[in-house]
Amino acid sequence: MDIVCFSHLRWDFVYQRPQHLLTRLTPYFRVFYIEETIFNSETDRLDIKASDGLHILRIHVRDEDPSFVKQRSILKKFFIANEMREYLFWFYTPMALPLTKGLKPIMTIFDCMDELSAFKFAPPELRRLEKELLNTADLVFTGGHSLYAIKKHENSNVHSFPSSIDKAHFGKARRIKKQPQDQASIPGPRLGFYGVLDERFDIDLISEIALKKPDWQIVLIGPVVKIDPASLPRFSNIHYLGSKTYQQLPDYLAGWDIAMVSFAMNESTRFISPTKTPEYLSGGKPVISTPIRDVVETYGKNGLVHIINNADEFISVATRELATKDKSSWRRKVDNFLKYESWDITVEKMRVEIYSVLAGKQRKKSRKQLSIYPAKYLTANGSLPAAS
Repeated sequence: MDIVCFSHLRWDFVYQRPQHLLTRLTPYFRVFYIEETIFNSETDRLDIKASDGLHILRIHVRDEDPSFVKQRSILKKFFIANEMREYLFWFYTPMALPLTKGLKPIMTIFDCMDELSAFKFAPPELRRLEKELLNTADLVFTGGHSLYAIKKHENSNVHSFPSSIDKAHFGKARRIKKQPQDQASIPGPRLGFYGVLDERFDIDLISEIALKKPDWQIVLIGPVVKIDPASLPRFSNIHYLGSKTYQQLPDYLAGWDIAMVSFAMNESTRFISPTKTPEYLSGGKPVISTPIRDVVETYGKNGLVHIINNADEFISVATRELATKDKSSWRRKVDNFLKYESWDITVEKMRVEIYSVLAGKQRKKSRKQLSIYPAKYLTANGSLPAAS
């Protein structure tokens, strides 16, 4: 079977939930990741990059195509050329629904990783299309418990799968000694944040900390998106190092004294479950976060992350952390908490739900064929297929 994923995120933008999940599904499915269409191109075409069972598709059309006729035609030709007969739809953006008209997946999955309608510049038709997707999806995953709480009543098969972690990757930060060149020259103590700098980022909090503690160095890593770069605070102790690759992140995290989940409290952050929280923890760094609900409920109440409401609280907590040299007991607590958390485990749990839906569909098709069903979707003893 194939997974055809429709996403609002460019694959090579920031390595996050879609990349973690879909790369881990390639041993079991061919995965086709379809990015948002690029308009006003010189030609109507489909660009494809393929590697290790993953295909990144980017549709180009010469003109704006509100009817999706050209886009559907390009996609249909691709399906025929690649002999795609049994495929699952996997949506990250409901805005792609019109693109799929006329195609017949054997099941539809909505991996709702964010409340996209609350984001800056969200299209007005997004809410309507999401409602349609929630009504028709066979299976809904949510990127956190807050999202689950508001989506569980809109579909009969909703499951919460919060952002997880690649512990081996970020655990390297505990052992790395050599600093990247652009960070090595920044004196300590260093307080760091990596991620997209957009409307969710708490500019005022960072400004106040920088002003009140000029001897603390604030390191910010990531692209600036949807906000004016001129609106970001510019002080001598704030260092914008730009975007870094996923592979580079542990190198930078290793050199921080404190890691920050510095999100503003607004509509766009109301339901987020920041992936960076367990990544920071796996790297062995103390974490200070604004009161993002999923961070509070998962990590704050378990004594793993400090929750603050303003700059003065941040400074007070950070001062105590910087003075605490022995963090071994806290790190043991972190490691015990994260022991059974990983993207690999998340994918296996998702596969259980996927094959359960497929089994139900097969039973509905013909109860007489139950005896041959496992040969199609499960192994002979009823377990999940292993990676090929």
